[in-house]
Amino acid sequence: MEELKNRLEALCIFRSLLKDPIISALLNYLESPATSAYAEFAAALYNANGGNISEYVRSICEDSENVYVRTLGRGEQPQEHLRRALLQELETLQEVAELTCEKLREPLEYKGYLPEIAVSKLDLCEMYLHRAENIGKYGYGIYAKNRMFYVDEQNGIVPVRNPDSTQLGDLIDYERERQIIIDNTKALLDGKPAANILLTGDAGTGKSSTVKAVTNALWKEGLRIIEIRKDQLRAIPKILDELSENPLKFVLFIDDLSFIKDDDSFNALKAVLEGSVTAKSGNVVIYATSNRRHIIKEKFSEREGDDIHRNDTVQELVSLSERFGIHITFSKPDKKTFLHIVHHLAQENGIDMPESELDLLAERFALERGSRSARLARQFIDGLLSR
Repeated sequence: MEELKNRLEALCIFRSLLKDPIISALLNYLESPATSAYAEFAAALYNANGGNISEYVRSICEDSENVYVRTLGRGEQPQEHLRRALLQELETLQEVAELTCEKLREPLEYKGYLPEIAVSKLDLCEMYLHRAENIGKYGYGIYAKNRMFYVDEQNGIVPVRNPDSTQLGDLIDYERERQIIIDNTKALLDGKPAANILLTGDAGTGKSSTVKAVTNALWKEGLRIIEIRKDQLRAIPKILDELSENPLKFVLFIDDLSFIKDDDSFNALKAVLEGSVTAKSGNVVIYATSNRRHIIKEKFSEREGDDIHRNDTVQELVSLSERFGIHITFSKPDKKTFLHIVHHLAQENGIDMPESELDLLAERFALERGSRSARLARQFIDGLLSR
């Protein structure tokens, strides 16, 4: 056990793991074997994943953002001495992953009951090298297990704890619009030129749900999505710099985009879409949704004012939407489409009702609210289910 402690303390590529609370508790026990130190280690492992040491070691190795995977992520091959160090350290961590209660308690004189820990079959070296060779699909660090992220108040990228689980199969109609987004996103994943996309249309037509459903469908191929608010647009160049050497592909998602005239954020986004030096990132595209065709909130007085260069002003206001390579419109569904969505959702949720009665209730629901949309259809079905 003394040798294992020394090998752990000599970790270099995986050195950050020494700050991990479970590995730290294990080292404390190996340094001074005692029942209390063992219990401290076991308690930390129980709280982490129920007490499986093998699965925990696998998990922290997958998440490790170390020099080896960063080198691969940049498209470079690590030098041979790095590879030798990696293999040696994986051997050490494999030994940790195989620690049993019986082996751990060998240095103790106490022979009473001690909390058991679980061990699973694991070939850590094979697993890790497979992930490293396919780093463009698996990623590392916070991106290894998470698919959806947001930008916090300090402009840091943070995983979404409860990501939207919408699947492509949950969406009804708009097949042509969805396919354009899927094809463009697959081009991004394949390293081909991909366009920024603007999705416009009435509220509730499924613009945001489509973007998130595409992410859920393709995240195992190496796609991640980062949602950014309009007031954070000036942070995009910094985010692009941070992501530029990441092996994964990213969608920067801006939901419900709109500006007022002379909005500072307008010029920030326009500069990014025009392709400034920092925006030339081959692994990032911007997908934005808006309920407005031209994104800018205008007044008729602004169109009809006495500005000598009125036409130039109007063109400036609408120019932002034209800087998206692809523009997709999600039109408000007509009566036939709306009822088709309702029928699909009713069948999916096991609602047994004569079609004529269902149509009558759905149309009444829509007329009372003055519109039709996929969101409204979902609300109608949820209302039936709650009865």
